[in-house]
Amino acid sequence: MSVILEKVIRKHVLKNAFDYGKAQAGGVVGKVIAENPDAKNDMKVTMQLIGKVVAEVNKLSKLEIEKQMDSFTYVEKKEEEKRIVFPNAEVGKVIVRLPPEPNGYSHIGHAKAFFLSWTGAREYSGKVILRWDDTNPEAEKQEFVDAIKEGITWLGIDWDEEVYCSDWMPRLYELNEMLIAQGDAYVCQCSQDAIGQGREKKIRCKCVDYSQKEQLDKWKGMLEKKIKKGEAVVRLKGDMSSLNTVMRDPTLWRIIDSPHYRQGKKYCVWPTYDFQGSVMDSLLGVTHALRSKEYELRDELYFYLLDKLNLRKPTLITISRLSLANTPISKRLLRPLVESGKLWGWDDPRLPTLAGLRRRGVTPKAIKDFVLSFGISKVESNPSWDRLLSSNKKELLDSPHYFFVPEPVQLKIGKETIYIPAFDAGELKVGEVFRLKNSFNVKVKKKDAKTRVIDGENVGNALLGDTKKVQWVGADGIKCTLYVPGLLFDDKESFNENSLQEITGLCQKECASLKVGEVVQFERVGFARLDKKTKTKLEFIQST
Repeated sequence: MSVILEKVIRKHVLKNAFDYGKAQAGGVVGKVIAENPDAKNDMKVTMQLIGKVVAEVNKLSKLEIEKQMDSFTYVEKKEEEKRIVFPNAEVGKVIVRLPPEPNGYSHIGHAKAFFLSWTGAREYSGKVILRWDDTNPEAEKQEFVDAIKEGITWLGIDWDEEVYCSDWMPRLYELNEMLIAQGDAYVCQCSQDAIGQGREKKIRCKCVDYSQKEQLDKWKGMLEKKIKKGEAVVRLKGDMSSLNTVMRDPTLWRIIDSPHYRQGKKYCVWPTYDFQGSVMDSLLGVTHALRSKEYELRDELYFYLLDKLNLRKPTLITISRLSLANTPISKRLLRPLVESGKLWGWDDPRLPTLAGLRRRGVTPKAIKDFVLSFGISKVESNPSWDRLLSSNKKELLDSPHYFFVPEPVQLKIGKETIYIPAFDAGELKVGEVFRLKNSFNVKVKKKDAKTRVIDGENVGNALLGDTKKVQWVGADGIKCTLYVPGLLFDDKESFNENSLQEITGLCQKECASLKVGEVVQFERVGFARLDKKTKTKLEFIQST
Protein backbone atom coordinates (compact mmCIF):
# COMPACT_ATOMS: atom_id res chain seq x y z
CA MET A 1 0.00 0.00 0.00
CA SER A 2 2.71 2.51 0.99
CA VAL A 3 4.63 1.87 -2.25
CA ILE A 4 1.54 2.58 -4.37
CA LEU A 5 0.66 5.60 -2.23
CA GLU A 6 4.18 7.00 -2.44
CA LYS A 7 4.04 6.72 -6.25
CA VAL A 8 0.80 8.71 -6.34
CA ILE A 9 2.29 11.28 -3.96
CA ARG A 10 5.44 11.66 -6.05
CA LYS A 11 3.38 12.20 -9.18
CA HIS A 12 1.50 15.16 -7.67
CA VAL A 13 4.46 16.59 -5.76
CA LEU A 14 6.50 16.74 -8.99
CA LYS A 15 3.67 18.59 -10.77
CA ASN A 16 3.27 21.00 -7.84
CA ALA A 17 7.00 21.74 -7.81
CA PHE A 18 7.06 22.20 -11.59
CA ASP A 19 4.15 24.66 -11.52
CA TYR A 20 5.19 26.73 -8.50
CA GLY A 21 8.95 26.35 -8.10
CA LYS A 22 8.79 24.61 -4.74
CA ALA A 23 6.35 21.89 -3.74
CA GLN A 24 4.06 22.46 -0.77
CA ALA A 25 2.39 19.58 1.10
CA GLY A 26 -0.90 21.50 1.33
CA GLY A 27 -1.00 21.85 -2.43
CA VAL A 28 -0.95 18.11 -3.13
CA VAL A 29 -2.79 16.36 -0.30
CA GLY A 30 -6.23 16.91 -1.87
CA LYS A 31 -5.14 15.52 -5.25
CA VAL A 32 -3.49 12.51 -3.60
CA ILE A 33 -6.70 11.64 -1.74
CA ALA A 34 -8.79 12.21 -4.89
CA GLU A 35 -6.69 9.68 -6.81
CA ASN A 36 -6.19 7.27 -3.90
CA PRO A 37 -9.11 7.57 -1.40
CA ASP A 38 -7.53 4.92 0.87
CA ALA A 39 -4.95 7.54 1.81
CA LYS A 40 -7.56 8.96 4.22
CA ASN A 41 -7.45 5.78 6.33
CA ASP A 42 -4.23 6.84 8.02
CA MET A 43 -3.63 10.55 7.47
CA LYS A 44 -0.61 10.55 9.77
CA VAL A 45 1.23 8.10 7.50
CA THR A 46 -0.01 9.93 4.40
CA MET A 47 1.27 13.31 5.61
CA GLN A 48 4.60 11.81 6.63
CA LEU A 49 5.05 10.34 3.15
CA ILE A 50 4.03 13.63 1.53
CA GLY A 51 6.54 15.51 3.69
CA LYS A 52 9.29 13.04 2.77
CA VAL A 53 8.65 13.29 -0.97
CA VAL A 54 8.30 17.10 -0.85
CA ALA A 55 11.73 17.34 0.78
CA GLU A 56 13.27 15.07 -1.88
CA VAL A 57 11.67 16.81 -4.86
CA ASN A 58 12.55 20.31 -3.65
CA LYS A 59 16.22 19.38 -3.96
CA LEU A 60 15.85 18.61 -7.66
CA SER A 61 16.45 21.00 -10.56
CA LYS A 62 13.55 21.83 -12.87
CA LEU A 63 15.14 19.67 -15.58
CA GLU A 64 15.30 16.68 -13.22
CA ILE A 65 11.69 17.29 -12.18
CA GLU A 66 10.60 17.30 -15.84
CA LYS A 67 12.43 14.02 -16.49
CA GLN A 68 10.73 12.32 -13.54
CA MET A 69 7.34 13.69 -14.63
CA ASP A 70 7.72 11.79 -17.92
CA SER A 71 7.04 8.60 -15.95
CA PHE A 72 3.52 9.76 -15.08
CA THR A 73 0.35 10.64 -16.97
CA TYR A 74 -1.36 13.89 -16.02
CA VAL A 75 -4.99 14.41 -16.95
CA GLU A 76 -6.42 17.53 -15.41
CA LYS A 77 -9.81 19.04 -16.05
CA LYS A 78 -8.42 22.54 -16.41
CA GLU A 79 -6.13 21.33 -19.20
CA GLU A 80 -9.03 19.69 -21.03
CA GLU A 81 -10.96 22.97 -20.87
CA LYS A 82 -8.09 24.74 -22.64
CA ARG A 83 -8.56 22.69 -25.83
CA ILE A 84 -9.42 24.89 -28.76
CA VAL A 85 -12.68 23.66 -30.27
CA PHE A 86 -13.72 24.97 -33.70
CA PRO A 87 -17.37 24.60 -34.80
CA ASN A 88 -18.01 22.48 -37.89
CA ALA A 89 -14.40 21.28 -37.91
CA GLU A 90 -13.15 18.01 -39.41
CA VAL A 91 -9.78 16.50 -38.64
CA GLY A 92 -7.39 17.04 -41.53
CA LYS A 93 -9.63 19.59 -43.27
CA VAL A 94 -9.18 22.71 -41.14
CA ILE A 95 -7.40 25.68 -42.73
CA VAL A 96 -6.68 28.87 -40.78
CA ARG A 97 -4.82 32.05 -41.58
CA LEU A 98 -2.61 34.32 -39.52
CA PRO A 99 -3.47 37.69 -41.13
CA PRO A 100 -1.05 40.38 -39.91
CA GLU A 101 -1.03 43.75 -41.63
CA PRO A 102 2.59 44.92 -41.85
CA ASN A 103 1.84 48.39 -40.52
CA GLY A 104 3.45 48.04 -37.07
CA TYR A 105 4.83 45.63 -34.52
CA SER A 106 2.82 42.67 -33.24
CA HIS A 107 1.61 42.86 -29.65
CA ILE A 108 0.04 40.63 -26.99
CA GLY A 109 -3.38 40.95 -28.63
CA HIS A 110 -2.02 39.62 -31.92
CA ALA A 111 -0.34 36.80 -30.01
CA LYS A 112 -3.73 35.72 -28.71
CA ALA A 113 -5.23 35.52 -32.19
CA PHE A 114 -2.12 33.81 -33.59
CA PHE A 115 -2.02 31.16 -30.86
CA LEU A 116 -5.76 30.46 -30.96
CA SER A 117 -5.72 29.99 -34.74
CA TRP A 118 -2.48 28.01 -34.80
CA THR A 119 -3.33 25.79 -31.82
CA GLY A 120 -6.77 25.04 -33.22
CA ALA A 121 -5.38 24.13 -36.63
CA ARG A 122 -2.73 21.84 -35.14
CA GLU A 123 -5.29 20.10 -32.89
CA TYR A 124 -7.31 19.26 -36.00
CA SER A 125 -4.20 18.32 -38.02
CA GLY A 126 -4.97 21.26 -40.27
CA LYS A 127 -3.12 23.84 -42.33
CA VAL A 128 -1.80 27.26 -41.30
CA ILE A 129 -1.38 30.09 -43.81
CA LEU A 130 0.67 33.17 -42.98
CA ARG A 131 -1.24 35.78 -44.96
CA TRP A 132 0.06 39.31 -45.23
CA ASP A 133 -2.85 41.75 -45.48
CA ASP A 134 -0.72 44.29 -47.31
CA THR A 135 -3.16 46.36 -49.36
CA ASN A 136 -2.59 49.78 -47.79
CA PRO A 137 0.64 51.21 -49.24
CA GLU A 138 0.49 54.31 -47.04
CA ALA A 139 1.08 52.38 -43.80
CA GLU A 140 3.04 49.25 -44.67
CA LYS A 141 6.78 48.59 -44.71
CA GLN A 142 9.18 45.69 -45.18
CA GLU A 143 10.53 46.59 -41.73
CA PHE A 144 7.22 45.53 -40.22
CA VAL A 145 7.06 42.33 -42.26
CA ASP A 146 10.48 41.33 -40.93
CA ALA A 147 9.63 42.27 -37.33
CA ILE A 148 6.29 40.46 -37.34
CA LYS A 149 7.77 37.32 -38.89
CA GLU A 150 10.57 37.33 -36.35
CA GLY A 151 8.04 37.70 -33.53
CA ILE A 152 5.82 34.87 -34.77
CA THR A 153 8.83 32.58 -35.18
CA TRP A 154 10.06 33.47 -31.70
CA LEU A 155 6.67 32.46 -30.29
CA GLY A 156 7.22 29.02 -31.77
CA ILE A 157 4.45 29.35 -34.33
CA ASP A 158 5.08 27.84 -37.76
CA TRP A 159 3.09 27.93 -40.97
CA ASP A 160 2.60 25.75 -44.03
CA GLU A 161 2.18 28.46 -46.66
CA GLU A 162 2.99 32.17 -46.94
CA VAL A 163 0.83 34.52 -49.02
CA TYR A 164 0.95 38.24 -49.79
CA CYS A 165 -2.47 39.68 -50.66
CA SER A 166 -0.79 42.33 -52.83
CA ASP A 167 0.35 39.49 -55.14
CA TRP A 168 -3.31 38.65 -55.75
CA MET A 169 -4.31 42.09 -57.07
CA PRO A 170 -5.12 40.94 -60.65
CA ARG A 171 -7.59 38.34 -59.29
CA LEU A 172 -9.11 40.86 -56.90
CA TYR A 173 -9.53 43.31 -59.79
CA GLU A 174 -11.38 40.62 -61.77
CA LEU A 175 -13.80 39.99 -58.93
CA ASN A 176 -14.52 43.69 -58.51
CA GLU A 177 -15.22 44.07 -62.21
CA MET A 178 -17.64 41.16 -61.88
CA LEU A 179 -19.46 42.97 -59.07
CA ILE A 180 -19.75 46.13 -61.19
CA ALA A 181 -20.84 44.21 -64.29
CA GLN A 182 -23.66 42.48 -62.42
CA GLY A 183 -24.85 45.74 -60.85
CA ASP A 184 -23.72 44.99 -57.29
CA ALA A 185 -21.07 47.73 -57.08
CA TYR A 186 -20.64 51.21 -58.54
CA VAL A 187 -18.07 53.97 -58.84
CA CYS A 188 -18.97 56.89 -56.58
CA GLN A 189 -17.48 60.32 -57.23
CA CYS A 190 -19.17 62.12 -54.36
CA SER A 191 -17.11 63.84 -51.67
CA GLN A 192 -16.47 62.05 -48.39
CA ASP A 193 -18.78 64.50 -46.65
CA ALA A 194 -21.57 63.77 -49.11
CA ILE A 195 -21.07 60.03 -48.74
CA GLY A 196 -21.22 60.36 -44.96
CA GLN A 197 -24.38 62.45 -45.07
CA GLY A 198 -26.03 60.03 -47.48
CA ARG A 199 -25.34 57.11 -45.19
CA GLU A 200 -26.67 59.04 -42.22
CA LYS A 201 -29.87 59.95 -44.08
CA LYS A 202 -30.13 56.47 -45.68
CA ILE A 203 -30.12 58.01 -49.15
CA ARG A 204 -28.11 56.44 -52.00
CA CYS A 205 -26.27 58.89 -54.24
CA LYS A 206 -27.06 59.31 -57.95
CA CYS A 207 -23.72 57.78 -58.99
CA VAL A 208 -25.46 54.40 -58.87
CA ASP A 209 -27.69 55.42 -61.81
CA TYR A 210 -24.93 55.20 -64.43
CA SER A 211 -25.09 52.15 -66.70
CA GLN A 212 -22.87 49.13 -66.10
CA LYS A 213 -20.77 50.14 -69.13
CA GLU A 214 -20.31 53.65 -67.76
CA GLN A 215 -19.44 52.19 -64.37
CA LEU A 216 -16.82 49.90 -65.90
CA ASP A 217 -15.37 52.83 -67.88
CA LYS A 218 -15.03 54.81 -64.67
CA TRP A 219 -13.39 51.81 -62.99
CA LYS A 220 -10.97 51.59 -65.91
CA GLY A 221 -10.28 55.31 -65.52
CA MET A 222 -9.33 54.71 -61.88
CA LEU A 223 -6.93 51.93 -62.87
CA GLU A 224 -5.36 54.02 -65.64
CA LYS A 225 -4.87 57.00 -63.30
CA LYS A 226 -7.23 59.17 -65.35
CA ILE A 227 -9.20 59.64 -62.17
CA LYS A 228 -7.04 60.93 -59.32
CA LYS A 229 -6.83 60.16 -55.63
CA GLY A 230 -9.88 61.41 -53.74
CA GLU A 231 -11.98 61.75 -56.89
CA ALA A 232 -13.67 58.31 -56.79
CA VAL A 233 -14.19 55.15 -54.80
CA VAL A 234 -15.96 51.88 -55.53
CA ARG A 235 -18.93 51.17 -53.27
CA LEU A 236 -20.91 47.98 -52.76
CA LYS A 237 -24.61 48.26 -53.49
CA GLY A 238 -25.78 47.19 -50.06
CA ASP A 239 -28.87 48.20 -48.11
CA MET A 240 -29.13 51.92 -47.42
CA SER A 241 -32.10 51.35 -45.08
CA SER A 242 -30.28 48.82 -42.91
CA LEU A 243 -30.03 49.45 -39.19
CA ASN A 244 -26.48 48.16 -39.52
CA THR A 245 -24.70 51.22 -40.89
CA VAL A 246 -21.92 49.00 -42.24
CA MET A 247 -24.34 47.77 -44.92
CA ARG A 248 -25.11 51.26 -46.23
CA ASP A 249 -23.09 51.01 -49.45
CA PRO A 250 -19.62 50.54 -47.90
CA THR A 251 -16.45 51.48 -49.75
CA LEU A 252 -14.65 48.51 -51.32
CA TRP A 253 -11.88 50.21 -53.33
CA ARG A 254 -10.04 53.53 -53.18
CA ILE A 255 -7.20 55.24 -55.03
CA ILE A 256 -3.84 55.32 -53.22
CA ASP A 257 -0.94 56.66 -55.25
CA SER A 258 1.79 56.00 -52.67
CA PRO A 259 4.35 53.39 -53.76
CA HIS A 260 3.90 49.95 -52.23
CA TYR A 261 6.80 48.43 -50.28
CA ARG A 262 6.52 45.23 -52.36
CA GLN A 263 4.71 46.16 -55.59
CA GLY A 264 6.19 49.62 -56.13
CA LYS A 265 3.95 51.75 -58.38
CA LYS A 266 2.39 48.79 -60.16
CA TYR A 267 -1.04 49.47 -58.69
CA CYS A 268 -2.84 52.66 -57.69
CA VAL A 269 -6.28 51.27 -56.73
CA TRP A 270 -6.40 49.21 -53.57
CA PRO A 271 -9.13 47.23 -51.79
CA THR A 272 -10.37 48.03 -48.30
CA TYR A 273 -10.18 45.33 -45.65
CA ASP A 274 -13.91 44.65 -46.09
CA PHE A 275 -13.25 43.42 -49.62
CA GLN A 276 -9.79 41.93 -49.28
CA GLY A 277 -10.37 40.13 -45.96
CA SER A 278 -13.47 38.19 -46.90
CA VAL A 279 -12.48 37.46 -50.50
CA MET A 280 -8.98 36.23 -49.60
CA ASP A 281 -10.38 34.00 -46.85
CA SER A 282 -12.52 32.31 -49.48
CA LEU A 283 -9.93 32.14 -52.27
CA LEU A 284 -7.31 30.58 -49.98
CA GLY A 285 -9.67 27.89 -48.75
CA VAL A 286 -9.78 29.13 -45.16
CA THR A 287 -12.33 27.09 -43.21
CA HIS A 288 -12.19 28.90 -39.86
CA ALA A 289 -11.41 32.62 -39.66
CA LEU A 290 -10.91 34.21 -36.25
CA ARG A 291 -11.79 37.91 -36.04
CA SER A 292 -11.80 40.20 -33.04
CA LYS A 293 -15.06 41.49 -31.62
CA GLU A 294 -14.56 44.95 -33.15
CA TYR A 295 -15.44 43.44 -36.55
CA GLU A 296 -18.64 41.77 -35.37
CA LEU A 297 -20.95 44.29 -37.05
CA ARG A 298 -19.04 43.71 -40.30
CA ASP A 299 -19.81 39.98 -40.32
CA GLU A 300 -23.05 40.66 -42.20
CA LEU A 301 -21.07 42.47 -44.90
CA TYR A 302 -18.49 39.67 -44.99
CA PHE A 303 -21.08 37.05 -45.96
CA TYR A 304 -23.17 39.40 -48.15
CA LEU A 305 -20.16 40.14 -50.34
CA LEU A 306 -19.23 36.46 -50.70
CA ASP A 307 -22.81 35.70 -51.69
CA LYS A 308 -22.69 38.34 -54.43
CA LEU A 309 -19.43 36.89 -55.74
CA ASN A 310 -20.73 33.32 -55.43
CA LEU A 311 -17.69 32.40 -53.31
CA ARG A 312 -17.43 29.75 -50.61
CA LYS A 313 -18.09 31.03 -47.08
CA PRO A 314 -15.74 30.18 -44.19
CA THR A 315 -16.87 29.81 -40.58
CA LEU A 316 -16.27 33.06 -38.71
CA ILE A 317 -15.22 32.85 -35.06
CA THR A 318 -15.44 36.03 -33.00
CA ILE A 319 -12.94 36.50 -30.17
CA SER A 320 -12.42 39.35 -27.74
CA ARG A 321 -9.49 41.71 -27.95
CA LEU A 322 -6.76 41.37 -25.37
CA SER A 323 -4.76 44.20 -23.85
CA LEU A 324 -2.96 44.73 -20.55
CA ALA A 325 -4.22 47.19 -17.93
CA ASN A 326 -2.76 50.72 -18.22
CA THR A 327 -0.89 49.65 -21.35
CA PRO A 328 -2.56 50.71 -24.62
CA ILE A 329 -1.96 48.69 -27.77
CA SER A 330 -3.15 51.39 -30.17
CA LYS A 331 -0.41 52.58 -32.54
CA ARG A 332 -2.11 55.98 -32.51
CA LEU A 333 -1.21 56.35 -28.82
CA LEU A 334 2.14 54.57 -28.86
CA ARG A 335 3.74 55.96 -32.01
CA PRO A 336 4.12 59.54 -30.62
CA LEU A 337 5.83 58.12 -27.51
CA VAL A 338 8.28 56.14 -29.63
CA GLU A 339 8.98 58.94 -32.11
CA SER A 340 9.42 61.56 -29.37
CA GLY A 341 12.03 59.45 -27.59
CA LYS A 342 9.97 58.88 -24.45
CA LEU A 343 10.28 55.17 -25.18
CA TRP A 344 13.40 53.30 -26.28
CA GLY A 345 11.68 52.07 -29.42
CA TRP A 346 9.06 49.49 -30.35
CA ASP A 347 11.00 46.98 -28.27
CA ASP A 348 10.81 49.07 -25.10
CA PRO A 349 10.25 46.65 -22.18
CA ARG A 350 7.25 48.68 -21.01
CA LEU A 351 5.41 47.87 -24.23
CA PRO A 352 3.13 44.87 -24.85
CA THR A 353 4.74 44.35 -28.28
CA LEU A 354 6.29 40.96 -28.84
CA ALA A 355 9.64 42.71 -29.26
CA GLY A 356 9.14 44.52 -25.95
CA LEU A 357 8.06 41.38 -24.10
CA ARG A 358 11.04 39.49 -25.48
CA ARG A 359 13.45 42.22 -24.41
CA ARG A 360 11.91 42.16 -20.94
CA GLY A 361 12.59 38.44 -20.61
CA VAL A 362 9.04 37.15 -21.01
CA THR A 363 9.15 33.66 -22.54
CA PRO A 364 7.09 32.40 -25.49
CA LYS A 365 5.71 29.59 -23.27
CA ALA A 366 4.48 32.14 -20.71
CA ILE A 367 2.78 34.18 -23.44
CA LYS A 368 1.15 31.08 -24.91
CA ASP A 369 -0.18 29.89 -21.55
CA PHE A 370 -1.38 33.39 -20.74
CA VAL A 371 -3.29 34.08 -23.96
CA LEU A 372 -4.77 30.58 -24.27
CA SER A 373 -6.11 30.84 -20.72
CA PHE A 374 -8.80 33.21 -22.07
CA GLY A 375 -9.92 30.68 -24.68
CA ILE A 376 -12.33 31.48 -27.52
CA SER A 377 -14.60 34.02 -25.90
CA LYS A 378 -16.23 37.35 -26.69
CA VAL A 379 -15.68 38.60 -23.13
CA GLU A 380 -13.33 41.58 -23.24
CA SER A 381 -10.02 40.99 -21.44
CA ASN A 382 -7.91 43.66 -19.76
CA PRO A 383 -5.84 41.72 -17.22
CA SER A 384 -3.01 43.18 -15.18
CA TRP A 385 0.66 42.71 -16.01
CA ASP A 386 0.93 40.64 -12.83
CA ARG A 387 -1.09 37.84 -14.38
CA LEU A 388 1.27 37.57 -17.35
CA LEU A 389 4.38 37.95 -15.21
CA SER A 390 3.12 35.25 -12.86
CA SER A 391 2.99 32.84 -15.82
CA ASN A 392 6.46 33.99 -16.81
CA LYS A 393 7.92 33.44 -13.34
CA LYS A 394 7.20 29.71 -13.57
CA GLU A 395 9.34 29.53 -16.71
CA LEU A 396 12.34 31.28 -15.12
CA LEU A 397 12.72 29.29 -11.92
CA ASP A 398 15.87 27.53 -13.10
CA SER A 399 17.69 30.82 -13.72
CA PRO A 400 21.01 31.16 -11.87
CA HIS A 401 20.98 33.13 -8.59
CA TYR A 402 23.24 36.10 -7.95
CA PHE A 403 23.47 38.99 -5.49
CA PHE A 404 22.65 42.50 -6.65
CA VAL A 405 23.41 45.44 -4.36
CA PRO A 406 21.39 48.57 -5.24
CA GLU A 407 22.87 51.94 -4.27
CA PRO A 408 25.90 50.30 -2.62
CA VAL A 409 27.31 51.44 0.72
CA GLN A 410 30.85 50.57 1.82
CA LEU A 411 31.25 48.13 4.69
CA LYS A 412 34.80 47.80 6.09
CA ILE A 413 35.62 44.62 8.00
CA GLY A 414 39.26 44.84 9.02
CA LYS A 415 41.26 45.28 5.82
CA GLU A 416 38.47 43.94 3.63
CA THR A 417 35.91 46.18 1.89
CA ILE A 418 32.58 44.91 0.66
CA TYR A 419 29.32 46.58 -0.35
CA ILE A 420 25.79 46.25 1.00
CA PRO A 421 22.49 47.87 -0.14
CA ALA A 422 21.83 51.42 1.05
CA PHE A 423 18.43 50.38 2.39
CA ASP A 424 19.95 47.74 4.67
CA ALA A 425 22.77 50.06 5.69
CA GLY A 426 20.27 52.70 6.76
CA GLU A 427 18.48 50.20 9.02
CA LEU A 428 21.63 49.07 10.86
CA LYS A 429 22.50 50.47 14.29
CA VAL A 430 25.87 50.71 16.01
CA GLY A 431 26.37 47.58 18.12
CA GLU A 432 23.91 45.54 16.06
CA VAL A 433 24.91 42.11 14.77
CA PHE A 434 23.73 40.99 11.34
CA ARG A 435 24.65 38.23 8.93
CA LEU A 436 26.15 38.57 5.48
CA LYS A 437 24.06 36.11 3.54
CA ASN A 438 25.79 32.76 2.94
CA SER A 439 28.83 34.01 4.88
CA PHE A 440 29.57 35.24 8.44
CA ASN A 441 28.17 37.54 11.12
CA VAL A 442 29.16 41.19 11.43
CA LYS A 443 28.91 43.59 14.35
CA VAL A 444 28.47 47.28 13.51
CA LYS A 445 31.23 49.29 15.18
CA LYS A 446 30.79 52.69 13.54
CA LYS A 447 28.58 54.50 11.00
CA ASP A 448 29.57 57.64 9.14
CA ALA A 449 26.56 59.36 7.57
CA LYS A 450 28.69 61.79 5.55
CA THR A 451 30.99 59.27 3.87
CA ARG A 452 28.34 56.53 3.82
CA VAL A 453 30.91 54.11 5.23
CA ILE A 454 30.24 51.50 7.91
CA ASP A 455 32.95 49.88 10.02
CA GLY A 456 32.21 46.33 11.12
CA GLU A 457 33.78 43.39 12.89
CA ASN A 458 33.66 39.70 11.93
CA VAL A 459 32.08 37.93 14.90
CA GLY A 460 32.01 34.38 13.53
CA ASN A 461 29.58 32.32 11.48
CA ALA A 462 27.38 30.74 14.12
CA LEU A 463 23.68 30.81 13.19
CA LEU A 464 21.96 33.42 15.38
CA GLY A 465 18.23 32.81 15.03
CA ASP A 466 16.33 35.86 13.76
CA THR A 467 19.44 37.85 12.91
CA LYS A 468 18.98 40.22 9.98
CA LYS A 469 20.41 38.77 6.73
CA VAL A 470 22.00 41.18 4.25
CA GLN A 471 23.16 40.41 0.73
CA TRP A 472 26.52 41.77 -0.32
CA VAL A 473 29.05 42.04 -3.12
CA GLY A 474 32.82 42.04 -2.82
CA ALA A 475 35.18 44.81 -3.88
CA ASP A 476 35.43 43.03 -7.25
CA GLY A 477 31.72 43.50 -7.94
CA ILE A 478 30.65 44.72 -11.39
CA LYS A 479 28.90 48.02 -11.95
CA CYS A 480 25.40 47.48 -13.25
CA THR A 481 22.09 49.18 -13.86
CA LEU A 482 18.72 47.55 -13.32
CA TYR A 483 15.78 48.98 -15.25
CA VAL A 484 12.42 48.26 -13.67
CA PRO A 485 9.47 48.66 -16.10
CA GLY A 486 6.21 49.98 -14.65
CA LEU A 487 2.78 50.80 -16.04
CA LEU A 488 3.02 52.87 -19.20
CA PHE A 489 -0.12 54.92 -18.53
CA ASP A 490 -1.60 56.08 -15.23
CA ASP A 491 -5.22 55.65 -14.20
CA LYS A 492 -6.10 58.87 -16.02
CA GLU A 493 -4.83 57.35 -19.28
CA SER A 494 -1.90 59.76 -19.41
CA PHE A 495 1.70 58.73 -20.04
CA ASN A 496 3.36 57.78 -16.78
CA GLU A 497 6.63 59.71 -16.69
CA ASN A 498 7.86 57.38 -13.93
CA SER A 499 7.09 54.20 -15.83
CA LEU A 500 10.76 53.16 -15.96
CA GLN A 501 12.82 53.11 -12.78
CA GLU A 502 16.61 53.08 -13.05
CA ILE A 503 18.56 51.50 -10.17
CA THR A 504 22.35 51.60 -10.13
CA GLY A 505 24.40 49.15 -8.16
CA LEU A 506 26.86 46.28 -8.14
CA CYS A 507 26.42 42.60 -8.95
CA GLN A 508 28.62 39.59 -8.34
CA LYS A 509 31.74 39.30 -10.49
CA GLU A 510 30.43 35.96 -11.81
CA CYS A 511 27.83 37.91 -13.82
CA ALA A 512 30.66 38.90 -16.19
CA SER A 513 30.32 35.51 -17.89
CA LEU A 514 26.65 36.06 -18.75
CA LYS A 515 25.59 36.54 -22.35
CA VAL A 516 23.16 39.21 -23.51
CA GLY A 517 19.67 37.73 -23.38
CA GLU A 518 20.30 35.47 -20.39
CA VAL A 519 17.96 35.73 -17.40
CA VAL A 520 19.17 35.63 -13.79
CA GLN A 521 17.48 35.78 -10.43
CA PHE A 522 18.76 38.56 -8.19
CA GLU A 523 18.18 37.81 -4.52
CA ARG A 524 15.41 39.96 -3.00
CA VAL A 525 14.91 41.69 -6.35
CA GLY A 526 13.50 39.20 -8.83
CA PHE A 527 14.29 37.91 -12.29
CA ALA A 528 16.18 40.11 -14.74
CA ARG A 529 17.40 39.79 -18.32
CA LEU A 530 20.85 41.00 -19.36
CA ASP A 531 20.14 43.64 -22.01
CA LYS A 532 23.54 45.24 -22.67
CA LYS A 533 27.12 44.42 -21.76
CA THR A 534 30.44 46.27 -21.87
CA LYS A 535 33.79 45.51 -20.24
CA THR A 536 32.95 47.70 -17.26
CA LYS A 537 29.18 47.66 -16.94
CA LEU A 538 26.12 45.44 -17.29
CA GLU A 539 22.54 46.58 -17.92
CA PHE A 540 19.60 44.42 -16.84
CA ILE A 541 15.83 44.70 -17.32
CA GLN A 542 13.66 43.30 -14.56
CA SER A 543 11.44 40.52 -15.89
CA THR A 544 9.06 39.95 -12.96
